[in-house]
Amino acid sequence: MAQGPWFYCLKHHTVEDRDGCAERHRLGPYATREEAEHALQSVAEREQQLTEEDRRWQGD
Repeated sequence: MAQGPWFYCLKHHTVEDRDGCAERHRLGPYATREEAEHALQSVAEREQQLTEEDRRWQGD
């Protein structure tokens, strides 16, 4: 069984180990397979948080 680190492949929409696709197609590394499975959700949540912080900083 493969061990981490784990990556989320944007090309194939799958979780891969270090021997997966080229880095330009991946998000990560993640410590666990489960973290990698939720990579897109994590990115969306971080983007929303940063957008809200920018709005507060700009006084909106």
